[in-house]
Amino acid sequence: MTLEVELAGGFGEKGRTSVVIGHGKNRVMLDAGIKVGASGRDYYPRPLTPIDQLDAVLISHAHEDHVGALNWLLSQGFRGRILMTRETRDEAPATLEAYAEKELLVAHPFPADRIELFQPGDVLDVAGFRIYTGRSGHVVGGVWFALEYGARRVVYCADVVPDSAVFVMDAMPECDLLLLDASYGADPISGSERAQHIKKWIAARAGGCLLPTPLSGRSLELIAAMPGHFAIHASMRQHLLAQTEAVDALKPGMPQLLRARIHAALDWTDGEKLPDCPLLADDGMGRAGPSSHLIPLADAQGFPILLSGHLPTGTPGYLLHEKGRADWIRMPTHPTLSGNLAIWEGCGRPPVLGHSCGPEEIARLGETIPALQSKRRVGERLLVE
Repeated sequence: MTLEVELAGGFGEKGRTSVVIGHGKNRVMLDAGIKVGASGRDYYPRPLTPIDQLDAVLISHAHEDHVGALNWLLSQGFRGRILMTRETRDEAPATLEAYAEKELLVAHPFPADRIELFQPGDVLDVAGFRIYTGRSGHVVGGVWFALEYGARRVVYCADVVPDSAVFVMDAMPECDLLLLDASYGADPISGSERAQHIKKWIAARAGGCLLPTPLSGRSLELIAAMPGHFAIHASMRQHLLAQTEAVDALKPGMPQLLRARIHAALDWTDGEKLPDCPLLADDGMGRAGPSSHLIPLADAQGFPILLSGHLPTGTPGYLLHEKGRADWIRMPTHPTLSGNLAIWEGCGRPPVLGHSCGPEEIARLGETIPALQSKRRVGERLLVE
């Protein structure tokens, strides 16, 4: 039995993460992201299968590089099944509002009535595949997928965090092909070490600072690492508290700790004086949400800014960092080198492709993982036989 794997986005690049896996005439798409910083056709995935022939799309989580092309898929004639967790369904409309083309939002709004829900850990039957799911350790409701057909199995990590201090990640099964979250390439520095660097940076700025962050995932990682009192943009409070209710996604003791810290946090609203403590505001790049106006405000007032995630070229965070007016310390929300090595070994050391990573970084990761096919790029098709 043979499986076909189409690299529709995210291979040799960061963004528009998307993979199509098929057998016979059946095809399913895993994730449909957009590429922040790109324009035109390069903003969207490039599947080789015509979109109106896809049987289903399964979304791993609601970040823009995994769900941002959903409206576009609908505009291209997609009529198949749409599957995601409840948390992803609840968060996706806000992501699409920020990152989808406005005319597509109007013509092809979020199809709430078509969404089929599942829980992390469920086993799904889709287009002849048996699809295993597990908690990703990346965000509440985030999952990885393992697609099985006959004797063949492909594991798609999506975004995972093996050493998260906050979220639980389930072990992935052995497989014939592993599509690995290579977002950080061969970065050897652990999440706990980076968290200590962030604590020291914050502690050295007693007069306050701005920390742009995605609304889900990294926000809770930062809150768990916060060295003292802090403020949040008021619009974030209910969403952050809702994430702490997903106790199965969080490590023991974390729901109580996070809720206590969020309840103790100050509310900051637009128009107020910048606080004399750390201020968290979404999103992490400054392209959408409150941080889109808070970043230029903080810059104009000389208020320190710490960026802690991916900065696509041309985004406000990227431009400010390039000019030396914002600092950057990675808060790992993807696997570092040791984490990816452990994932590969746990999956039986299969052939590997890395997604969400540029050519130079993926080549360096290949020096540690010899089974990594580091030259694979968007637009290619390969067979698992």
